[in-house]
Amino acid sequence: MSRATGEKHNGTGNKNQWASKLGFILATTGAAIGLGNLWKFPYLMGKNGGFSFLVAYLFFICVLGLPVMITEMSLGRKTGHDPVQAYGDVHPHAKIVGVFGVLAAFIILSYYSVIGGWILKYFFSYATTLQAPADFEAFIGNAGEPVFWHFLFMMMTALICFFGVRGIEKASKFMMPALFVILLVIVVRSVTLPGASKGLAFIFSIKDSKFSIGSINAALGQVFYSLSLCMGITITYGSYLNKKESIPKSCISVALLDTCMAVLAGVAIFPAVFSFQLEPGQGPSLIFGTLPKVFSAIKGGSIFALLFFLLVFFAAVTSAVALLEVTVSFLIDKWKWKRGWAVLIVAVLLFLLGIPSSLSYGVLSDFKILNYNFFDFVGMLTDNILLPVGGILMCYYIGWKWKPQYLVDEIEQEGVRFRLKKLWIFCIRFITPILVLIVTISGFAGIAKVIF
Repeated sequence: MSRATGEKHNGTGNKNQWASKLGFILATTGAAIGLGNLWKFPYLMGKNGGFSFLVAYLFFICVLGLPVMITEMSLGRKTGHDPVQAYGDVHPHAKIVGVFGVLAAFIILSYYSVIGGWILKYFFSYATTLQAPADFEAFIGNAGEPVFWHFLFMMMTALICFFGVRGIEKASKFMMPALFVILLVIVVRSVTLPGASKGLAFIFSIKDSKFSIGSINAALGQVFYSLSLCMGITITYGSYLNKKESIPKSCISVALLDTCMAVLAGVAIFPAVFSFQLEPGQGPSLIFGTLPKVFSAIKGGSIFALLFFLLVFFAAVTSAVALLEVTVSFLIDKWKWKRGWAVLIVAVLLFLLGIPSSLSYGVLSDFKILNYNFFDFVGMLTDNILLPVGGILMCYYIGWKWKPQYLVDEIEQEGVRFRLKKLWIFCIRFITPILVLIVTISGFAGIAKVIF
């Protein structure tokens, strides 16, 4: 691409493409839906004003999530490149934005795979013994077992990624509908439990709303991470998108599906939790510690537990595949590696980097970096530094150093009309960077509290 004129780079000529719009939508939605959707979104919604939080979340989807997603998807399709080279086509110095994205995706997957291993452990435990492991804390504190399951999850992710776009699309076409069906089954069972109405009130009731400035910040941060923004995923997947598809409509579809899945997850989880008078505010331990107690106490609970952890596995692996594809795409573009070698080498490196995270609650529990254990440190590095700083730089280079009109021209190919283009340009230049700056400042304030 000519940096002076914005002339389109013919980068898609040697790229694989999505076979269908549905496959692309499901793959991109699968990349966004993960563990954060299955517990964090409904928990934040319940703790921060119910519908008030949801309204704020949907507002931030419009002024932060959709503008950034449209930007990344159109940039990926226009250049046909991995995130680093895509931003390099915008401006030589802008490559740092892509580097942040690729690095964030790589580091996130190293510890996300550890959690994926925990999910696999629970799924296989229910599949073979019809019950959960005896003690979650003892399991993650074990020196070897979590590392084994982390390895297994990483290899499963690599196997899907090995087959490229077709492998990702086929897996998503199966896993995403299956995820939706399983979620509906669990929703039906959950809302029919005695006292389930208290769980629904926890999520949806406006009564006794605790909405505040902190709630606004929570909604803002959840949008940023829920849609997998600035991780290079949308650029990478966008580079495989054909010119006939409407990028704005695709982004809206992904955002709607992502939000619907998050709300449904809350309806599936919290009525059951409140029915048994358990503590809802436990984060990931809600899935591994609290819910197995619920399943053990209801009729047919082992079957519902098996379905639930299959659901969580599908959500985790579709996100993991997207994160892996970011780094693989970079190596294929930058150094012309064969896909098989790129997938294998990256998967091995990720497994090795994930080992300290896997041991952070066991033999390495006393090892601290800036008062964080290794697992929490790499999470802090990506969530509070790489992603938001990359987002600010993206808005600067796309909105000011380059011309947003170049991406408008890309979006409006094949007769597609981008009716909100002026609003998108205004957001990407002014509103979105301010919101991302708020996320960044909040993240650094959180780091300061831990360190000092």
